[in-house]
Amino acid sequence: MPTTIKEVRALGWDSLDVILFTGDAYIDHPSFGAAVVGRLLEAEGLRVAIVPQPNWRDDLRDFTKLGAPRLFFGVTAGAMDSMVNHYTANLRLRSNDAYTPGGKAGFRPDRAVTVYTQILKRLYPHIPVVVGGIEASLRRLTHYDYWSNSLHRSILADSGADLLMYGMGERVVLEVAKAMRNGYNAKLLRKIRQVGFIADREYVDRLEDKIELHSFEECCRSHKAFGENFVTEEVQSNLLTPTAALVERVGDRYVVINPPNTDITTEELDHSFDLPYERAPHPRYRGKGDIPAWEMIKHSVNIHRGCFGGCSFCTISAHQGKFITSRSENSIMREVEAITRMPDFRGYLSDIGAPSANMYRMKGRDRALCAKCRRPSCLHPKMCPNLDNDHRPLLALYEKIRAVKGVKKAFVGSGIRYDLFDRSNYLETVIKHHTSGRLKVAPEHTEDRVLKLMRKPSFALFEQLNDDFRAVCRHEALNYQLIPYFISSHPGCTEQDMRSLAQKVLGKLHFNLEQVQDLTPTPMTLSSVMLYRGENPYTG
Repeated sequence: MPTTIKEVRALGWDSLDVILFTGDAYIDHPSFGAAVVGRLLEAEGLRVAIVPQPNWRDDLRDFTKLGAPRLFFGVTAGAMDSMVNHYTANLRLRSNDAYTPGGKAGFRPDRAVTVYTQILKRLYPHIPVVVGGIEASLRRLTHYDYWSNSLHRSILADSGADLLMYGMGERVVLEVAKAMRNGYNAKLLRKIRQVGFIADREYVDRLEDKIELHSFEECCRSHKAFGENFVTEEVQSNLLTPTAALVERVGDRYVVINPPNTDITTEELDHSFDLPYERAPHPRYRGKGDIPAWEMIKHSVNIHRGCFGGCSFCTISAHQGKFITSRSENSIMREVEAITRMPDFRGYLSDIGAPSANMYRMKGRDRALCAKCRRPSCLHPKMCPNLDNDHRPLLALYEKIRAVKGVKKAFVGSGIRYDLFDRSNYLETVIKHHTSGRLKVAPEHTEDRVLKLMRKPSFALFEQLNDDFRAVCRHEALNYQLIPYFISSHPGCTEQDMRSLAQKVLGKLHFNLEQVQDLTPTPMTLSSVMLYRGENPYTG
């Protein structure tokens, strides 16, 4: 897609329908949200341009160089939250940015969505600005902001955006574009699922199906009110068929968050991945250094979306949803074959994965029971008896990928949920055929009290996995490593808990740890609410 007026004119266009602003470098690949949104709109016949990493500190020429779009400006911070991108868990400024050529830092502002939107609204007050992506999605309502150690209002109120799209955007962005074909139509836009906007009391009073949350001001006065809001938000976002809008007063106005869409279909997901991406960074970056995020994923394949693990510290279910939508085998195989034709491909797929690598095609056996369910996790405190955790479809997919001409090895680089294993030979297959020598798993801690707060399984399950892993490696004469991830400083975790972790993992199990991270409390997670409140909002 064009990024400059010269490229726009080369296409023979004299105007644009949508202009997208993103905090990332522009990589035309289905792993990068701005590229996906642009290609989806393009497939509907719209003229789309993208402005990657605009300079917000000069005369703002990046914001004016393409003029005004006919429909709307779209704004995203990029594939990462800009504050997580900029700061470590100890609030130290990072020295690099994986989404920028050469890994250089400093090419996006703090709170990028708010900064970009405020600039656009100042320059083009009458053109709608639609915000989306992970930063906007997780800040759609009052949230705890770790970086200022305070509660923040909805990003709609702070940024001045006209509309917010949360979650994954394939369906909703097309509905928004259609509603705007003849100008900004508030009546049509406010009927769309998975959007948020600012409204007045008269509009709220007319809403038939709504849940009124505590106001921003009430949350600032009362930790309890903020915790109650979070519980409502998490329960509603994890429903199979939510119907109620969430309403939250901010001053004399109201943030309205319409209910999310039901799961998108396999066909919709395939369409998104099958669009004519260049599968490469834009040519403008030639000679400016590698883009680390691109180098990491360019030979990998994403096979499904969503995660029903419900970990306390994770934002995946709040953004992608709890229910799994899987790509078809045909779509996945087309992408695998496309990768084998890349000039720098040497036969090794770096990851056949997803948020949790082994949830492909998994769902509830009885969808009617899923429709009644209020659990944030299908695996905690124990596996739901209605969950169909059959690994055979995934094993069949692996087998087909192994048979593709040109594929020497297809690794599973994403984390595996070992509390999800069935009676198949999944672990043995992964170790024998899909491990680069190191298998990643995430026990997160050793102490059951802390694991319960994290919504993770008992450490005894990891110890069993470790035994099974070593047994397979001995049998196959493989000198492979199991690489466990751990989190320190989680709410409820004490220094004694960390001493116990060290004794069990370094002493008893003789691991040489590489993957330990201090918790970064991101908005819209249970962990961040527990940190702010000092208690679990579900139990007090």
